[in-house]
Amino acid sequence: MNLKQKQQKLELIAPAGNLEKMKTAFAFGADAVYAGIPDFSLRVRINDFTDTKLKQAIEYAHKLDKKIFITLNIFAHNRHIEKLPAYAKKLKKLKPDGLIISDPGVLTTVKKNWPAANIHLSTQANCTNWQAAKFWHEQGVKRVILGREVTIDEIKEIHRKVPKLELECFVHGAMCMAYSGRCFLSKFFADRSANLGDCVQPCRWEYKVKSTKLKVESEKHFINPNGNNEYFELVEEEHGSYILNSRDLRLIKRLGELADAGVSAFKIEGRAKSAYYIANVVGVYSHVTHNMQHVTKSEIDFLYNELQEKLYHRGYTEGFTFGNGKMAQNLAESHKKCDWEFCGQVIGIKNNEKTLYKIYIKVHNSLRAGDEIEIVMPFYDIIKMKLEKMVDAKTGEELEEAHGGQGKTVIIESDVEIPEFSVLRRKI
Repeated sequence: MNLKQKQQKLELIAPAGNLEKMKTAFAFGADAVYAGIPDFSLRVRINDFTDTKLKQAIEYAHKLDKKIFITLNIFAHNRHIEKLPAYAKKLKKLKPDGLIISDPGVLTTVKKNWPAANIHLSTQANCTNWQAAKFWHEQGVKRVILGREVTIDEIKEIHRKVPKLELECFVHGAMCMAYSGRCFLSKFFADRSANLGDCVQPCRWEYKVKSTKLKVESEKHFINPNGNNEYFELVEEEHGSYILNSRDLRLIKRLGELADAGVSAFKIEGRAKSAYYIANVVGVYSHVTHNMQHVTKSEIDFLYNELQEKLYHRGYTEGFTFGNGKMAQNLAESHKKCDWEFCGQVIGIKNNEKTLYKIYIKVHNSLRAGDEIEIVMPFYDIIKMKLEKMVDAKTGEELEEAHGGQGKTVIIESDVEIPEFSVLRRKI
């Protein structure tokens, strides 16, 4: 695998569904995050940001010398355009590091009200060729977030033809079955528009197919959608079939090739995902991104398997970037089972005695005395320990078991300093 490092600094960009997830992403090595408020962002129901929290997020990022990009990536209607000038002026005062936009009307309106804004073209704009990239660059776009449909050879050509344009691409996370995410199934089924950030993800639903063209062979079910003797195999479990369910993207072994092709920013999908997901995925990718010259093949193989074994996912694919998209669907299940459980996150640390630290842990799911746990620290450093004793942070009472549903914070002692935002996991 070619891991030649580009001269420019590679940027790792993580999702931020709320302030705590943003802080976790930065702690685990993200150089930047992307976030937005529901009115103009393609995340509505799982978006915790308000104007006040966005201001706090920008200030926090800049104190760490990190970046935050604000999503304005809806496909706007007239009612959105009417509200946009005031919001653009508000953002100008807050000084985020860039705006992610997909709609030409939004781009034009923002530029009128904030001419110096750093504009990034959203992947929803499905920029898949160098001529389109050149066009957007001429409109004032500084960076294009490439469509997931673009191949590695096309990335090379785009960079060669438009060398001053920054290129960003997704390297990990969920993928939409629609072209660059421009889906209408959610609107059709639930009257919630994916293009306005309110997708209910019908592609993850269970479906049962009934057709007069149904053919049974060796107890496997097929449908013939084209009438050309090319049968489409349906794998059915007890709940139904998953005929639209895309696998998740995983390009951890390809970062060097992407950098050599001209990509300067790697992006992780998942504003709706948990802090555990953010910590693990950002930790894995930051370990490789920020050590391109020194990371070994065995290290990358280890991290590749960690993504496979320690996280819930829908099966993985390299998508269209390094293939033709075949085997990109998971027809059998909505997600792969995982043998590891998120137990808690470190929210504070204090010196106890000369050799011990008090570690404050917000419990998720459950923790039990005697548990064999792994603690994942920033940049994916891992320590293993047996949980000998824990006490309630409020009462000081020793606990045999604690549950996240009870809102418990517990204290454990460690002879190793465990940084804030580290996450705990246990094999189920």
